[in-house]
Amino acid sequence: MRPLLLVVVLTVLSHIGFVGTRMTVSLTAISDNASPLTVGVLMSLFAALPMLLSVHAGRLIDHAGAFRPTAWSGGILVAGILLPFASPSLPVLFVTAVVIGTSFMIQHIALNHLVGTYGDPAERAVNFSWLALGYATSGFFGPLLAGYSIDLVGHRFSYLMLAITPIAAMILFFWRTPPMPPPQPPKPDAEEHRISDLLKVPKLRAAFLFSGLLATGWDLYTFVIPIYGSQIGLSASTIGVVMASFAAATFAVRLGMPLVARRLHEWTVVFAALVISGSAYCLFPLAERAATLMALSFFLGIGLGCAQPMIMSVLYAATPPGRQGEAVGVRTTVLNASHTFLPLVFGALGTALGVVPVFLAMAGLLLTGGWLANRQRRQPA
Repeated sequence: MRPLLLVVVLTVLSHIGFVGTRMTVSLTAISDNASPLTVGVLMSLFAALPMLLSVHAGRLIDHAGAFRPTAWSGGILVAGILLPFASPSLPVLFVTAVVIGTSFMIQHIALNHLVGTYGDPAERAVNFSWLALGYATSGFFGPLLAGYSIDLVGHRFSYLMLAITPIAAMILFFWRTPPMPPPQPPKPDAEEHRISDLLKVPKLRAAFLFSGLLATGWDLYTFVIPIYGSQIGLSASTIGVVMASFAAATFAVRLGMPLVARRLHEWTVVFAALVISGSAYCLFPLAERAATLMALSFFLGIGLGCAQPMIMSVLYAATPPGRQGEAVGVRTTVLNASHTFLPLVFGALGTALGVVPVFLAMAGLLLTGGWLANRQRRQPA
């Protein structure tokens, strides 16, 4: 199995468990009559520790290598998914959110770092497009597995079902370990690395900013659709199908990204992604049927799904040598700041005002980001 394909398969198997569990935790809390604010707190806990630890994890992977962080995080991910099966209760859901959020963050950084080291620099955008296609695949199957498991065997046993794919990932990892770049321990006479050094690089600042903005659009979708779907009377499996339509769109658009990456400038794609996503959010308050939600979810998935490989290509190309894992860690910190704080904000707004103002506020943010990305696009290379 080629190294890139092996890493993509590992990512798919682990991410199915992660994204499926995140949806199941949300629906389990909703079934226990938790408020939108409580669900927001739960969703934020998936990213609270990753927000604080991502840079340290990236530096560890740069200096010590990716093997042990990937192995340990995979085992902890499985254990975290199984916690609600062993002890089904709301407090355990809070622990599960912290454990699997942190463990998947470490694995995410390590596997992204591996993809960045494979092939020539000219192939980087294409390689990250294949990885993004893997995330789209798992994003499709995770909600489907979660939704149908809940309807067939109940919330508790659905966690047992969701642990199967991360277990398979760990078996594959030890059976066919992908090639690992050599560790790069810090030189004794090297200056201490500071995050501010990376933030001084204009292209890196832009990559971090737009990563966070697009993550905000993704976060709102995964947070609010289970709530909105429950409010309009959709079953867990129907909500899973709606969310799978979003993932199907990300899969479809990323299937064509290797070709797009060779033809379009990165910032042109980011600009289009923000405009499409903002337009979709403007229309969500009009959706009152599953079919309409599926269509809008597909439209949103096209927008949010196309930008990630381009941003990762910009980030990896602009990062100083030996600090790629750290730069991915900084980006992950930005993403997890979005994952941590925005569900709290969205949950509070949803409790106080309902979901319609939340949809419209997100539309405004994304369309403003599109205007900024258009300015970035017009700058000389």
